[in-house]
Amino acid sequence: MKKRVMKKSKASKKERKIKHQHTKKSKYGCIRVPTGIKGFDKLIEGGFERNSTNLLMGGPGSGKTILATQFIIEGLKSGEGCLYITFEESKQSFYHNMKRFGWQLEDYEKRGLFTFLNYTPGKVKSMLEEGGGTIESVIINNKISRLVIDSMTSFTLLFEDELEKREASLDLFNMIKKWNCTSLVTFEGAPEGENKAYKALEFESDSIVLMQFLRKLISRERYIEILKMRGTDHSKGLYRFSITKEGVELSGVPIKSIKGV
Repeated sequence: MKKRVMKKSKASKKERKIKHQHTKKSKYGCIRVPTGIKGFDKLIEGGFERNSTNLLMGGPGSGKTILATQFIIEGLKSGEGCLYITFEESKQSFYHNMKRFGWQLEDYEKRGLFTFLNYTPGKVKSMLEEGGGTIESVIINNKISRLVIDSMTSFTLLFEDELEKREASLDLFNMIKKWNCTSLVTFEGAPEGENKAYKALEFESDSIVLMQFLRKLISRERYIEILKMRGTDHSKGLYRFSITKEGVELSGVPIKSIKGV
């Protein structure tokens, strides 16, 4: 297997100055970035840890893209620079779909706060070899503090060899960490199984949040749980959530069991 040679990231040479970021301290003194997800932040000491890299897992239709966009919207409301990178959806389709929640992303784009990049996985592969490329330039020039990559699964499909998938995933996560953003990376799948890309990311990510859309008798219900969050006394429970006209909303109490699944 040919070894990839990565150029040094410009962002790692000096700390980037970013626009004012909406944060708050947890009771343990850790700086937290609120997610904007109703009922979620109280489960994780007030939000994601600042500059952390967080993995959002779930199957098709589980709500990953909506939750990730809601995280971006929370930053935009506070005047933060935000970047959304997708491998699968066009800007026109994405903006149209998010309008149902009242999220006018084109308005934030015109104000210079929001950047949407529709990248092919191949371009991201080239970016890794270049040490950051266009994405890093956007992050530095636009003072990005919140980043979403949707989804990591599409990127790993570039590689047939499992070892290459693992190494490329690690390279991407290491680069994200150098950018000093609070990042949310989606991944389609479940934590069970022998997916080597996931196994690598499991250790590299600062947190893992699992979203599920499970059949219960004749209908489906949505559930969310925090599998891991470093340095956080997070909830260990399983919570129902719904997708409303305002986005993802969690129920107030954890469930005891799932009947009829």
